Amino acid sequence: MKLAFIGTHGTGKTTLCYDVTAGLKRQGLNADMVKEVARLSPLPINRKTSLDAQTWILMTQVAEEIRSGSAHDVVVCDRSVLDNYAYMVLSCGRQKAIERFVDYWMKSYDVLIKVPMIAPAAEDGVRDTDEFFVRSIDQLVDTLLAEKKIPHCRLDAASRDGWVARAMHAVTTHPGLAGRLI
Repeated sequence: MKLAFIGTHGTGKTTLCYDVTAGLKRQGLNADMVKEVARLSPLPINRKTSLDAQTWILMTQVAEEIRSGSAHDVVVCDRSVLDNYAYMVLSCGRQKAIERFVDYWMKSYDVLIKVPMIAPAAEDGVRDTDEFFVRSIDQLVDTLLAEKKIPHCRLDAASRDGWVARAMHAVTTHPGLAGRLI
């Protein structure tokens, strides 16, 4: 089973990934987390990115998901290929061949959880804090989800305290985990 937290940067996806992965492990599942790979990019990211950089990020995300999935029953992803593609589209425009691959790969996620943007991105030394850029990515992710009719769970911006419980419910009630929880 594979789930991904999706949306723009600075929304709390990484913290949710850690919390949900830990919760799944406490339930007796062999769970692993695929961390956001953009931070490892050897090429510029954010508003200075390029097609090469975004292709590296997208393909490294896929490689990490395959690596993790080969050794774990549940993979929790800090992003999906759709998020990575949104950064590519904003920077470089739509790439038909890559978009076809993204459409194919999106079918590999069992659960997608859209994390809303509720505050400006905090400075972390890596990610861009420009509010227009951050919001543009968030809106583009929403546009791609709607355009492609991709099923997903949306967390409520007004109830951040309940995000972990909502995410755990979305995962633990998935038919792919039937009979596997302790």
